Amino acid sequence: MLTELRRALLMLLLLTAVTGIAYPLAVTGIANAVFPDQAAGSLIVQHEKALASSLIGQPFADTKHFWSRPSATSPHPYNAGSSAGSNLGPLNPALAEAVTARVKALRDADPGNAAPVPVDLVTASASGLDPHISPAAAEYQVARVARARGLDGQRVRALVAQATEERQLGFLGEPRVNVLRLNLALDDLR
Repeated sequence: MLTELRRALLMLLLLTAVTGIAYPLAVTGIANAVFPDQAAGSLIVQHEKALASSLIGQPFADTKHFWSRPSATSPHPYNAGSSAGSNLGPLNPALAEAVTARVKALRDADPGNAAPVPVDLVTASASGLDPHISPAAAEYQVARVARARGLDGQRVRALVAQATEERQLGFLGEPRVNVLRLNLALDDLR
């Protein structure tokens, strides 16, 4: 019996060393070598200061910036520690009220814009942290941002085109615009 206990403890120590130390170190080393930016959190650095991660949405509320997708995280928006969807179904009155309020906020911020509001500007993503909006959602906001900044709409539209990321590998996903990168490019125009 003592022999079996000794073997069991030896296996426990061996497997703990392999799966708890060696394997995580190997995976981390490979990730740092092959994907250094992603392994470091995809941080956006300006003037030698880390501003944010390009993988997590940021709240923008002023009219001079493009607005992100709404966040479903709570108690604070874009809280990576509580990433989750709202779990509100399409017939849920709370979702309908939230969407109606978001459409009103968009219309109030740009009263002359009669275009249909893109769905990704009024609904949260599954994670509640999505940093991207569709090119249509960016286009919807171009006139408001250009007017608030005193810029030509074509110049702002050109920035949106530059910030638009194409499908991954040419066929995965949809074209998208990283809102934080676009707003930083706008701020650099000063």
